[in-house]
Amino acid sequence: MPTAPALRPGWHDLVPALPLLVLGLAASGEAAEDQPWLRVPDAEAHVYVAVAALALLLRRRAPRLGLVVCGLAVSAYLARGFAFGPVLLTGPVAAWAVATRLSWREALAWVSGLALVPAVAAAPAFYGGRGGWLAHLAWSTGWAAVVGGVAAVGAALQVRRRSEEGVRAEQARRAVSEERLHMAQDVHDGVGHALAVVALHAGVAKHVLDRDPERARELLTSIQATSREALDGLRADLDRWRSEDAGSRRPVPGLADLPHLLDRMRAGGLVLTADVGPCEGVPEEVGAVTYRVVQESLTNVLRHAGGAPAHVRVACSGAALTVEVGDRGTGVAVPVPATGSGIEGMRRRAASVGGSLTAGPVPGGGFAVRAELPLAAAAPRTAVAVPEVRP
Repeated sequence: MPTAPALRPGWHDLVPALPLLVLGLAASGEAAEDQPWLRVPDAEAHVYVAVAALALLLRRRAPRLGLVVCGLAVSAYLARGFAFGPVLLTGPVAAWAVATRLSWREALAWVSGLALVPAVAAAPAFYGGRGGWLAHLAWSTGWAAVVGGVAAVGAALQVRRRSEEGVRAEQARRAVSEERLHMAQDVHDGVGHALAVVALHAGVAKHVLDRDPERARELLTSIQATSREALDGLRADLDRWRSEDAGSRRPVPGLADLPHLLDRMRAGGLVLTADVGPCEGVPEEVGAVTYRVVQESLTNVLRHAGGAPAHVRVACSGAALTVEVGDRGTGVAVPVPATGSGIEGMRRRAASVGGSLTAGPVPGGGFAVRAELPLAAAAPRTAVAVPEVRP
């Protein structure tokens, strides 16, 4: 069970308590030289000065208690008729401590008390000495203005500090949310692709089961491997999703994994030609986007192109990497909209590294996806509004 913080002060609390203690004890007598109608501070006055200054040691851990003790000590000092002096400097410090640590409503009540009680306690010094009510009113107004002004500045700084903390917390939440949206896109791409490959392999296996059992066995083995790979990836993604450290991403596939992806598609019976040129110095994020664009595009070919041949081209020229995936499907069973969730996901991936992606039907039939990705360092991801992702 958590315990309340100790009221024992630390070394950092000695400022300004210690300087005000020294100043009060050393200069109170000199201040009395200009106020001959008031009492010269003696040992009793020094006790009040010490209590008021030492009460500031509590300003961090118990600001209310510190203000009460300080205010009572200052009030007793004034009520006893001692000359106004450095002890009054402790009041604004106590007001600052309350205003920077409590809500403004609560701080207003405490600071109002600190402004009122010492003002009332100082009345004998004016009515019994010189100045009368007008001088007392002017002094009380000045005292309240100093205490209230310091408290107002402290409250404004507290509001600013809390606002900055809120902004930082919101930025952290947005970063985590953005990373989890990327995880969701990974799940969509990985699982969607695996299901499309499994469906393709299963269809081919069913077709050749009677006349080519060996081929059917190979396809079933491929289905098993693809399913296991998809399940392992899904499990890893869900584990990261549940983890507090959402920013810890598992290694993502890149350019080096493209041959395996293409071989897996060919093994299922997809007629696929590929031209993957040599690319050096490709940033990891650009390579990951390239892999995902090819993967999602080929998944769409499996789903919608009616068994038409497909082609893949990856080339580096100048400062850009070009990805092209297309098919020559005619009579497509399910037309592919250029604004589908998968295509929008590819566009967001391309934009995340400063690139662009276009997708749409081509003259003569078929569908093509083309992405231009810069080979410079990928730009930092920015939070975007992501629509619901559906496999």
